[in-house]
Amino acid sequence: MVQLFFLLSGEHETLPVSELKAILEAEDYPYEVLEKLDQVLRLKAGLNCVEAVRRRSAFTRICGLELFKCKAETNEIVKSARCLNLDEVLRESESFAVRVKHVKRYASEIDGMILERKLGGVVLSKAKAKVNLKNPDKTFIGILTNEYFIFGVKLAEILPKPFVERCPAKKPFFHPSAMQAKLARCMVNLARPKTGDLVLDPFCGTGGMLIEAALIGCRVLGSDIKRRMAKGTVRNLAYFNITSEGVVVADARRLPMMEVDCVVTDPPYGRSATTVKRTTRQIIEEVLTSARELLGKGRLICMAAPKMLSLGRMGVALGYKHLESHFVYVHRSLTREIAVFEKV
Repeated sequence: MVQLFFLLSGEHETLPVSELKAILEAEDYPYEVLEKLDQVLRLKAGLNCVEAVRRRSAFTRICGLELFKCKAETNEIVKSARCLNLDEVLRESESFAVRVKHVKRYASEIDGMILERKLGGVVLSKAKAKVNLKNPDKTFIGILTNEYFIFGVKLAEILPKPFVERCPAKKPFFHPSAMQAKLARCMVNLARPKTGDLVLDPFCGTGGMLIEAALIGCRVLGSDIKRRMAKGTVRNLAYFNITSEGVVVADARRLPMMEVDCVVTDPPYGRSATTVKRTTRQIIEEVLTSARELLGKGRLICMAAPKMLSLGRMGVALGYKHLESHFVYVHRSLTREIAVFEKV
């Protein structure tokens, strides 16, 4: 195991860390959390876990191999850099660049560009390598957060553009209640499916959950009580060249499936949603009950619901183990609770 650091999105307080841990657990990578800083998670894990995070994560920005951590003071940073042995990190034939990132306004007195030049000079003095700012073989990353500076080699970077391109408005079939691609991907990850697992969304709507699950290598199965929505899901899946295990018109109270590996869903609620003359509370209780028949022991369900319904308590009352909840503000009249339950 080596020391790694992950620069996380600042879009939510708790989801990025939980998503990252869920990915490692889903892929069976052992890890030890060293420290949680603002938008940075430091941990010990195998290098091979980085590819899984790069492939799956919605809320991780950069994965890096940590070389040192010190106080966020220029003299201390340069001193620590001079103590590095870069023989195993940077070969003579390789080019490099140094990039420094501030999290929020931490250490604002430190000029990032000046620090980049100073650290670049240190690296040049210790390794027979060339500087290439446009297309380097290796990129050294420094992150200023809290009162610390973390320095290391970038192993992977996750760009937000693909998620933007999969936003609800850019899909062939659109509905105003559809969830953003990033949050849908995060919910899939929180359910901890492995590659090849069968993921069910019993309220598939426009197919957002199924698309995100399929793109990380899961098999997907969807249902919706509305034929129009089921057809819309099929249309959107085809747009992304995704072949599902099936999309059926079915009532979530009586799902026609035998067994699935996990359930990820955002039941209908709000003005634009179709609830078929049932309250949101009734719908959630019914799907939690029916999902129990499809999940094996130890399998997970990740679900979203309005905060006022206390989704976590509802799941416990129906016999699930409540693993975690996160609260996501949407607008003045809606804050979502995203809860993860285990069948026991």
